[in-house]
Amino acid sequence: MKINKKFWIPFSLAIVFYAVVQFLLSSGTLNPYYENTLFLICINLIFAVSLHLIIGITGQFSIGHAGFIAVGAYVSAVLTMKMHLPFLLAIAAGGIAAAIAGILIGVPSFRLKGDYLAIATLGFGEIIRIILLNIDYVGGAAGMNVSRLTNWTILFFSVLITIIVINNFTKSTHGRACIALREDEIAADAMGINTTYYKVIAFVIGSFFAGVGGALYAHNFYIIQPQVFGFLKSFDILIFVVLGGLGSLSGTVISTVLLTVVSIYLQDYPETRMILYSIVLILTMIFRPQGLMGTKEWTDLFKKYGKMGGNQNGKQTVA
Repeated sequence: MKINKKFWIPFSLAIVFYAVVQFLLSSGTLNPYYENTLFLICINLIFAVSLHLIIGITGQFSIGHAGFIAVGAYVSAVLTMKMHLPFLLAIAAGGIAAAIAGILIGVPSFRLKGDYLAIATLGFGEIIRIILLNIDYVGGAAGMNVSRLTNWTILFFSVLITIIVINNFTKSTHGRACIALREDEIAADAMGINTTYYKVIAFVIGSFFAGVGGALYAHNFYIIQPQVFGFLKSFDILIFVVLGGLGSLSGTVISTVLLTVVSIYLQDYPETRMILYSIVLILTMIFRPQGLMGTKEWTDLFKKYGKMGGNQNGKQTVA
């Protein structure tokens, strides 16, 4: 398998970033406040990138993402706290459990489209939350105490793997089929694309990484409660994707970082935070409905400037 040379530049920069942060954490230079901020940004990146595949690439409007996160969080917490299994195994199990949940909700729901699919996924998320509220084994409404096992190394490479897998999937023939499905489902079906198959595939992959993110989220804080995984959690993640641009992985990453930082600074004013989110969403829909990046990636900017430079050089040579 031949890897594109363009892969190594951002990959190398990511490894350098990991090493720098690891050094700052080991030396105690990075205080707990900034460490928690960084960890929350990374966890939100997994949530947002996984939803980006479902909404931005495949065009399936899902607002029940918090349900898959809850499945991953509680399954991993039970495995580590009740059964005392290794954390890495619990992360994988949380992702698999969320993927299975994605199949269970995806197969019967993909006959629905648009608002109807959104309502179905919202109902799924609420069902998961209500079930967790009534299970005493996981603490019920009081929540479940969880050891803090999420560290920088596991979190960083989880984010890196999530972005690489979803980016490569998007650029593959399967990803192009999902994009065709997003643009016009009837035309895609007429061209022989198995639309139901690709809807389920995208939903399962997105759900898996949402479960992985849920496992990391659960073990980053010392307690998890069902009410944390309500509709507002799904709404937060939806805004990350919509603001960044439906179809742009780079835009999703940028908006997630920006909004997470803003959210942390406004965490003492939850009402203000939701008002701000609503205003951002309204202004985006009015003045830039395609989001910050539209369907473009950050690499497209370099291509654009490269062509401009080439044209300028060409004109100078002719002159």
